[in-house]
Amino acid sequence: MTLPAPAPSPLRRPPYPPQRPGFWSSAVHAWNGLVHTVEYQPNMRIHVLAALLVGLVGSGIPLGLAERVTLIFCVLLVFFAEILNSALEALVDLATREFDEKARVTKDAAAAAVLVLSIGSVVIFAALLVHNWSTVLAHTGRIQRQVALGIPLTACTALLLRPGPRAPVQDLLAFLGALFFFVLLTLRSTSSVFSAMTLGVIVLAGAAALDRQRASGGQKKRPGGT
Repeated sequence: MTLPAPAPSPLRRPPYPPQRPGFWSSAVHAWNGLVHTVEYQPNMRIHVLAALLVGLVGSGIPLGLAERVTLIFCVLLVFFAEILNSALEALVDLATREFDEKARVTKDAAAAAVLVLSIGSVVIFAALLVHNWSTVLAHTGRIQRQVALGIPLTACTALLLRPGPRAPVQDLLAFLGALFFFVLLTLRSTSSVFSAMTLGVIVLAGAAALDRQRASGGQKKRPGGT
C-alpha cells in the first residue's frame, strides 16, 4: 500500500515586495535619508550652514563659470562624504554592538575623509576669493547688502537646525523668516543656480525641523497612551 504524497507547503511571501520601487519612491527614500542625516549628525548641520554661506557668496558676487562649478562641486562632494560617513557608521554599529578596534578604525577613517574634503573645500573657497579680490572690491555695496540680509537668513536657518524640543511656532516663524530674507536676496541675485541652492538648503533645514517636531510629538504621546 502506497502512502499518498504529502501536500505541497504553501509558498512564503518574500520579506520585501518582489517588484522594484519606482523612481518617485526611491527619491522619497533618498530624501528621507538626507533629512535624517541633517537631523541627527551635528557635522552635517555645520555643512548645511556652510553651503548656505557659499550660496550667499555665489549669488552676491559675479563669478565666472569655472568658479561657480567648483564651489557647487565642493558643496556636493562634502555632502556626499558626510552622508556616506553616516551610513558607514550606522552599518558598523549594526554589525557589532561591542567595542572593536577595527570598527573604531573604520569610523575614524571615514570621518577623516570628510575632514580632508572639508578642509580642501575651505582652501578652494579662500583661493577663489583671493583670485577674484578685485571683483569683490568692485561690488562692496552688493556685498554689504548680502551681509545685511544674509546674517538674519543664516540665523533663521541655524534655528531650524538647532536640536532640542521647542514650540512648533518657533520653527514656523524661523522658516518663514528665512524665506522672507531669501526673497529679498533673490531680487538682486547674480546667479539663479546659487539662489536655487540657497533655497534648497532652507527647505532641507525646514524638513529636518518638521521631522524633529513629528518625532518629539510621537514621544510625548507614547507615555500617556493617547
